[in-house]
Amino acid sequence: MKHIYLFSDATGETVERVVRAALSQFRDVEVRFHRMSRIRSREDVRHSLEEVLKERGIVVYTLVDTELAQLLRDEAEAHGLQSVDLISPLLYKLSDFFGVPPQKEPGLLYQLNAEYHKRVEAVDFTVKHDDGQDPRGLAKADFVLVGVSRSSKTPLSMYLAHKGYRVANVPLVKGIEPPPELFKVNPNRVVGLIIDPHRLVEIRSARLRNLGQSARGSYAALEKVEEELDACRRLYRRNPQWLVIDVTRKSVEESAAEILQRLNE
Repeated sequence: MKHIYLFSDATGETVERVVRAALSQFRDVEVRFHRMSRIRSREDVRHSLEEVLKERGIVVYTLVDTELAQLLRDEAEAHGLQSVDLISPLLYKLSDFFGVPPQKEPGLLYQLNAEYHKRVEAVDFTVKHDDGQDPRGLAKADFVLVGVSRSSKTPLSMYLAHKGYRVANVPLVKGIEPPPELFKVNPNRVVGLIIDPHRLVEIRSARLRNLGQSARGSYAALEKVEEELDACRRLYRRNPQWLVIDVTRKSVEESAAEILQRLNE
């Protein structure tokens, strides 16, 4: 059994992935990993090396603090330990290439990965709760958008999802009550969308033409559209804590900014 000690100033996930990738080239080798995470001080280095000396092995490390990396290198050599610095040579090369010094801030890669996974999870949630799907999940949403058909619910939901927010949207259909789960959501997380009826007629007519259908039906008729929007406004008045946004002349980015301002408040 060979022992590999993974020293990191963050969680140690990066150094372990790199070492595992290298180990894929070695068959029938028994290895035990020891993670020495969050090495942030000289005391951390020396204390962790004491553990290495109990069951000697190779030390592999990713320490962005050059002084700590040098200390670990020197201490390992003094104790007759083999060590491999995975990140310092790359940092020096990149610093020379870009002409700027590295930030030397521990855990940046982990933070970036965490942010990436948060966005992926948000997009997955939003897709699964688009257009009224699975109303049981409304309580888990950061925001719930409500509005009539073609009032930008889905584009706005996906824009917010790519910023890391879990968004659900619920279509409002005249004559059909919204799901009861909607009224159990924190009202400060619900956003009602409204739009000028003439603009909505244009959008719906264009949609129908793109689908190869006639734009003369009730879906794109001004009178029916106005009735839908009137019912929509009545619902919003019954729920005064909901944020109401007129999306008629707003881009998705502008509407999203209004919603995020509500969250900040």
